[in-house]
Amino acid sequence: MWVKLGSFIIKYRLILLIVTGSITVFMGYKASKIEITYDFLKVVPQDDADMVYFKEFYKMFGEDGNIMVIGVQDPKLFKLETFNKFYDLCYQIQKSEGVNDAISLPTLKMLTKDTVNSKLDVKSVFTRKPVTQHELDSMIQLANDQLFYKGLIVNPNTNAALIAVSIDSKQLNSNNRQKVVSNILDLSATFKKETNVETHFAGLPYVRTIMVRDVQAEFKFFLVLSILVTSLILYFFFRNLYAVFFTFLVIVVTVVWTMGTIVLLGYKITLLTGMLPALIIVIGIPNCIYMYNKYHQEYRKHRNKIKAISRIVEKIGFLTFMTNMNTAVGFLVLYFTNIIIIKEFGMVAGLISAATFVITLVVIPTMLCYLPAPSDKQLKHLDLRFLRRVNNMIQYVVLRYRSVVYIITGLLIAISIVGIYRIQVISYMVDDLPKSSGVKTDLAFFEQHFKGVMPLEIVVDLGKKKGIRIPANLKKLDELETYLKSLNNVSPPLSVLNIIKGAKQAYYNGLPDFYEIPSKQEMVSLSSFMKTNDKSEDKLMRSFVDSTGQYVRFTCKVADMGTEKMAALVEKNITPKTKEIFTDSTQKVHITGTTLLFLKGNQYLINDLSESLVWAFALISLMMAFIFTNPKIIIISLIPNMIPILMTAGIMGLFNIPLKPSTALIFGISFGISIDSTIHYLSKFKQELKHYKGSVMQAVVKSLEEEGVSMIYTSIVLFCGFLIFAFSDFGGTIALGILTSLTLFFAMFTNLIVLPALLLTFSSGEKINLYPIIKDKHEKIHTEDDDMEIDLQRLEIKTPRNEESREV
Repeated sequence: MWVKLGSFIIKYRLILLIVTGSITVFMGYKASKIEITYDFLKVVPQDDADMVYFKEFYKMFGEDGNIMVIGVQDPKLFKLETFNKFYDLCYQIQKSEGVNDAISLPTLKMLTKDTVNSKLDVKSVFTRKPVTQHELDSMIQLANDQLFYKGLIVNPNTNAALIAVSIDSKQLNSNNRQKVVSNILDLSATFKKETNVETHFAGLPYVRTIMVRDVQAEFKFFLVLSILVTSLILYFFFRNLYAVFFTFLVIVVTVVWTMGTIVLLGYKITLLTGMLPALIIVIGIPNCIYMYNKYHQEYRKHRNKIKAISRIVEKIGFLTFMTNMNTAVGFLVLYFTNIIIIKEFGMVAGLISAATFVITLVVIPTMLCYLPAPSDKQLKHLDLRFLRRVNNMIQYVVLRYRSVVYIITGLLIAISIVGIYRIQVISYMVDDLPKSSGVKTDLAFFEQHFKGVMPLEIVVDLGKKKGIRIPANLKKLDELETYLKSLNNVSPPLSVLNIIKGAKQAYYNGLPDFYEIPSKQEMVSLSSFMKTNDKSEDKLMRSFVDSTGQYVRFTCKVADMGTEKMAALVEKNITPKTKEIFTDSTQKVHITGTTLLFLKGNQYLINDLSESLVWAFALISLMMAFIFTNPKIIIISLIPNMIPILMTAGIMGLFNIPLKPSTALIFGISFGISIDSTIHYLSKFKQELKHYKGSVMQAVVKSLEEEGVSMIYTSIVLFCGFLIFAFSDFGGTIALGILTSLTLFFAMFTNLIVLPALLLTFSSGEKINLYPIIKDKHEKIHTEDDDMEIDLQRLEIKTPRNEESREV
């Protein structure tokens, strides 16, 4: 089959190139329409109980993650000139496109008593922009008396204030989000320039916008940088611009196909699919390296270009197919998880892994047909002294010091296991955001002055309709509110109690001492006043209690404390307290919100990635069984690829690198890549074992000679290709780059040293003639010219310099 395929590719090379180019143009057109999304909730399965309840919460109360906050801290903020600038900023933001409301000190509303109509009116605290400092001070005092907002808008102890900007959910989930947020940032920048007051930003809309912007920038930067670095390394090895150019061409074509595939499948760029360009380099470059090396090795043997090109397909076509299919299987198993972004990532990565084989097999051999035969200078990389010395040293260690190899490997595994037991599973909402973005610094500002800004929602089911009108229930709700206020990392909650207490305060002419739960008798008096003349106030009421009066919402803001502390807060603090307060079996409390779902989604990601690694391990083992029918060889092939994974996991534990989605992804990627070198080496070993009539030592040495250099080439390119991601601003990308590079570096040595050592120890066959092998290993033992099955006489090839054809 592969002999015929090689003949087909050479014969129809022009047609194949035209077809590949046409598909690439089509994919490029589709790729131009690609979009980026950062929907955190996609990491939680849609049938998860918490996710199902969150959807019910959304229908009942609306969006909880649409608040962007702007913070300022400066004593002069409360001076007339600066305050009036702040006043203008608040109203400019409030009137901006895509903004529902901007709640801050200048825009505060208060309830007032209308005794004539027995109703409550909603009025602005600041009826106009103050013109004197005395007027400003009076208005600020009036604002401080509105205990509804205590601890939420202003921190008088630190002279800090914030603007809570509610963004329209339709704008928030569209491409206009970046425009809306950018407009708010521009207005804030103008305020800062005019007043010299530092501004801080937080909230999910802002964080998501920053992530989209920075990921877009890094996507382009690292795509260019990775191609540049790997191209330089390829040129250093091959000293051939053609090799660099065609490898670059394969990568570009595959990138375009990847982006086009995402659009064709109806997906958008996510945090995971944004990593695909790096994986494209990983998948494509090894194919190119093995093909170039095989081409040059074959050409050096018989000086026949067409024969060498044919041998590429014949000798390593099947191996390249199997290595790419192994990688594809490793990714496609992700599609069968319950998490949307993992399913999308697995599908695209799996399809592109398979497509890379087709692209490489078409582009490299066909383009080589149009190029002149390689010169002796271009073949010198086959004798690169440094790599040959390394290869010779490896052979010497494998043949003479196997016991030392096993002892050192055993010690490394033992140390790694100790480290694995120390791994912590911790994720943060802004875990991987760039330090340069200032998000983490700003988040610390809000945590210091307002206890945080991440949304946390608590919904109390009072067990019956109109349960909110029962005084006993109000006391229970008040007890819960008091407890939440006492927690260190939780802001004072907003709920219907704020409105009820504010109504009583307004009923008693705004006196702060009356901001409390009304008595039963007072509730009767207040009942006629609870309906306001302001529709916005009624809407506010509906955002905290449902239309039946049975479900009550407490909305809090919390610090970004990570998965462990958040779990402790919910499970050890809030949940036990709610059970203590609401003892009635008909009353239930649900804790929900975007923050909890995001952190839970991270745990899902880690669990699913771990499970998919097991499935990939099992399926790749089956693929190995298809190539190597010997069970012993299959086990031997897996060992050197599991050791690097154990070592990397051990390093994570020993150096306190937490397990999170970005680091959990490393193991599956590394396993799928490192197994490729194993397949190439074992296939060569199997071939040489047959040629040397069962001499294991000769087969091991000859396999290292012919495949060892390619394995080193590939490993170095991949190591450097991933290492460049250490220069990222994103913590997750940095971890992916460094840890994957380390894993592949370890895999290079395990495949070059441990794998041959295991073959020598456990393979059946002759293990003699040790020193003659070492002494004569550079002697030409045999040629493969007579093995050629393809009828090369039937191939008509045109030379690149003239139009005359010649028979080969």
